[in-house]
Amino acid sequence: MAENSEGLGTVPEHERILQEIESTDTACVGPTLRSVYDDQPNAHKKFMEKLDACIRNHDKEIEKMCNFHHQGFVDAITELLKVRTDAEKLKVQVTDTNRRFQDAGKEVIIQTEDIIRCRIQQRNITTVVEKLQLCLPVLEMYSKLKEQMTAKRYYSALKTMEQLENVYFPRVSQYRFCQLMIENLPKLREDIKEISMSDLKDFLESIRKHSDKIGETAMKQAQQQKTFSVALQKQNNVKFGKNMYINDRIPEERKENELKQGFEEEDENEEEGDEETFENYYRKQRKKQARLVLQPQSNMGYGFPVNRLFDLLFEIRDQYNETLLKKWAGVFRDIFEEDNYSPIPIVNEEEYKAVISKFPFQDPDFEKQSFPKKFPMSQSVPHIYIQVKEFIYASLKFSESLHRSSTEIDDMLRKSTNLLLTRTLSSCLLNLIRKPHIGLTELVQIIINTTHLEQACKYLEDFITNITNISQETVHTTRLYGLSTFKDARHAAEGEIYTKLNQKIDEFVQLADYDWTMSEPDGRASGYLMDLINFLRSIFQVFTHLPGKVAQTACMSACQHLSTSLMQMLLDSELKQISMGAVQQFNLDVIQCELFASSEPVPGFQGDTLQLAFIDLRQLLDLFMVWDWSTYLADYGQPASKYLRVNPNTALTLLEKMKDTSKKNNIFAQFRKNDRDKQKLIETVVKQLRSLVNGMSQHT
Repeated sequence: MAENSEGLGTVPEHERILQEIESTDTACVGPTLRSVYDDQPNAHKKFMEKLDACIRNHDKEIEKMCNFHHQGFVDAITELLKVRTDAEKLKVQVTDTNRRFQDAGKEVIIQTEDIIRCRIQQRNITTVVEKLQLCLPVLEMYSKLKEQMTAKRYYSALKTMEQLENVYFPRVSQYRFCQLMIENLPKLREDIKEISMSDLKDFLESIRKHSDKIGETAMKQAQQQKTFSVALQKQNNVKFGKNMYINDRIPEERKENELKQGFEEEDENEEEGDEETFENYYRKQRKKQARLVLQPQSNMGYGFPVNRLFDLLFEIRDQYNETLLKKWAGVFRDIFEEDNYSPIPIVNEEEYKAVISKFPFQDPDFEKQSFPKKFPMSQSVPHIYIQVKEFIYASLKFSESLHRSSTEIDDMLRKSTNLLLTRTLSSCLLNLIRKPHIGLTELVQIIINTTHLEQACKYLEDFITNITNISQETVHTTRLYGLSTFKDARHAAEGEIYTKLNQKIDEFVQLADYDWTMSEPDGRASGYLMDLINFLRSIFQVFTHLPGKVAQTACMSACQHLSTSLMQMLLDSELKQISMGAVQQFNLDVIQCELFASSEPVPGFQGDTLQLAFIDLRQLLDLFMVWDWSTYLADYGQPASKYLRVNPNTALTLLEKMKDTSKKNNIFAQFRKNDRDKQKLIETVVKQLRSLVNGMSQHT
């Protein structure tokens, strides 16, 4: 009776198992079949009997279905056999008719194609003739322009260019060769201008070379004129004056008239702007030549050559500049040591004017603010600016007695100042940035200071210009390279900020003290992490004075470094066991990191850009919190996978640590069914992950 009652109880269970096998996916059949072996001792035999009966029922149903449809299938085959003969006859007739139609139409097709081809050729020939007739005048005019340029008939060439632009080019502007010609005309005009300027310079150079002979001839004629008798001068005054004007004019004036006549003939109707350029250049060069003629030669003192002495003085000047650079290196170091790296506070107008008198700071918004207020830079900025000006004065004192032109002195001052900025000041800044006692706040202030020093370089150029009276628009004027100096210093400071910020994060992370075997989480985030987040909030408040990109990069770098550090903490090889409670506690800490990222500690991020720094941790923890291994394994490698950022190696490492913990905690609970199922599921997932990892390594 006991066996019968047991059998009656197992039959509905076996029917449920068979329904699950028929309706569910094959991936889940294993746990279902395992339940057959976990029940009564004779359950397997009875289940097999029930399975055989089910199979026989399905076979009978299949046989009935086939018998029902067999006669209709036979009738359909018979009808198809009858139609096949008629279809073959129809196919032969259609094929024969098609062949005869094709043979009859071949000749018509050939003649039609010939007619179409001829008409297309006629139309193309007519079009080409029309276009060539339109293009030939343009090509002829452009060829004429080239010949005029070769023959140096520049005025005629300019007239031809005007005709091409105003008359001929608009007709054929749609063709590529016309566009090339149009693009080439500005270059030809510039070539004409350069050639004309070169001729003018050659003429001025020839005048400069023969100025001594011209002066000698003029002096002789003046002396001869004074020796004539007064009577002869009165009788021949008019005649003598005319002859002197015509025959005895100095070669300089004759050459000037010849040049002016040539320019008037060739450039009669030239553009007014270019004419003024040539005229102004000519007048300016002639004035310079006149000043040079009146100045004594610098290479003589009492008739003896002093070139070697000046060469020695130039060498001494270079050594003197090196000495100045070393001296100012110490000055800069002292300024940096004495600076407090805080914005300059001012409480009234007098203090504001005192700072402005030392450093050229201009900001309309800052001027509108009420007192008290603070300048954005620290005390070292005006001190550095003053010392650069003092260096320029010191360098100028030595150069004043070298009998050099203003242009050469200007060039020497700018080169010396460039050395001071690019070598001395740059080296002092880089050494300052790398000092251990310089913290994040000081680095932020250094970046702000270099920005204002860079903006002040244009005022230093004006300062040198005022000293030497050489305009900055001069072609050969040397520019100050402050831009590169302070930009390099800012890049170094920014890199140091990222490094020190990551070091501070590491110091906080080292304080982490997780109980990796805890059974339940604490219910709140870890203390070390909250301290770290508070520190980051305060430091990013200081970063608001930095350029936006720098602050955003620092914030993103900090979040990425924190995420990497937390991930490494989970995957540490020395960590052998992790409980589910520890994972839940770790998840609370990561949630606080995500809340910090979503609070926009630095403005300017778009959407959830900053939260993406923790996306790897979030997907990994979600996988372990939800225990959704079937979804992960099924969707792995798909672009739309829910756990796309979870690496199988990472998941396997963490799961093995949890497996070891599960074994340790379930030594005395191995006979409970739920615990056994959970342990078996973990082992199954571990095997599947290992096979997935091995497959990836073989594929690689």
